[in-house]
Amino acid sequence: MTEAAERVGVVVMAYGTPATPDDVEPYYTHIRRGRPPTPEQLADLQRRYDALGGTSTLARRTADQVAGIRAALEAARPGRFVVTLGQKHASPFIEDGVAHLAEAGLTSVVGVALAPHWSGFSVGQYLERVQAAAEVHAMVAAGVERWHDLPAYRAFLAGAVGDGLAELPERTEVVFTAHSLPERVLAEDPYPDELLASATAVAEELGLRRWSVAWQSAGATPEPWRGPDILDVLRDRAADPDVDGVLVCAQGFVADHLEVAYDLDIEARALADDLGLAFARTCVLNDDATVLGALAARIAEVADELAL
Repeated sequence: MTEAAERVGVVVMAYGTPATPDDVEPYYTHIRRGRPPTPEQLADLQRRYDALGGTSTLARRTADQVAGIRAALEAARPGRFVVTLGQKHASPFIEDGVAHLAEAGLTSVVGVALAPHWSGFSVGQYLERVQAAAEVHAMVAAGVERWHDLPAYRAFLAGAVGDGLAELPERTEVVFTAHSLPERVLAEDPYPDELLASATAVAEELGLRRWSVAWQSAGATPEPWRGPDILDVLRDRAADPDVDGVLVCAQGFVADHLEVAYDLDIEARALADDLGLAFARTCVLNDDATVLGALAARIAEVADELAL
């Protein structure tokens, strides 16, 4: 076993999710930076979770992803990495993950978010929190800024799209989606460009004749969020005589959770059914060993480049 001072800590970072129905209100309050939701807001969120059985599967999916990254790193570099979970809005928090590594005697940490595309509003904030927590414990910190360009991830998306199209009408449009963000944070943010780049790579690989990029799951705030929203896209395509179906590739998401299992599988599907439009969405990453192995290799590269 490598000495603690030579081992590298890895904090795999996720958004977080309520563990039980009783956790929904404190979880929502944390998202709102300590401001409790209104009864109407809480009821709406609880309604969505109730449609999935009370909570989403995100906690279990995230645990599987952390285990997959841990196993891949151990197989490639036995004893080199210590992997833990840190979340943005639920325990264990990012700071808890870093503290756990420090308590184990590690002096360096690499942070990686379970989000392939970089945005200052998401991945940027995750990495800032890792850096700040590391400084508290006098640890050296680095981060994986993006991984949407991993060939293994793009191959996974291409395979998922190909499988999905096989079950839909010939005149089906592929719509690549990701979580919308407020327009104010996207003015000089690479997030839209990175999403377009990964969608373009998949479309070119498959020779797609009709495809587009859309957005989903915008926040319930009065400020403008990036569109078009996937529900508006469905309404538009239903009115297009050249489109018989839509296949959604939720490229911005890597696990089955609320934004996939409710916003797409329930809400978007119901609208498509009402419109008479064939509809499906591709599988998401979850614990795919090939992609998690490629991500583990990138984590190791970051550690090596900074001599961690």
